[in-house]
Amino acid sequence: MAKWRRWLSSARHFAEESYSAPYRGAIARARRDEDDLFMLLVFSELMGMPNPVGYYTLELQPLLMERFHDWHQRMGMERSPLDDFRCC
Repeated sequence: MAKWRRWLSSARHFAEESYSAPYRGAIARARRDEDDLFMLLVFSELMGMPNPVGYYTLELQPLLMERFHDWHQRMGMERSPLDDFRCC
């Protein structure tokens, strides 16, 4: 019985991987786009754009500072857009 369960588990894993393999790139791009939009929302007040939820996103800034450098380069900004924060 245990051998049959192991075989079913590996067959299920193979079926899931073969189904989702063509979509991995699209899923990764969609996730990266959502992360970029979220970063823009969190740091928008620091860049001079009005943010309707600024009070709530202020708490998230210290958590996202580690990823800020990668984000602003991906957005096409060579240097940090923030005057008070130099990451480059």
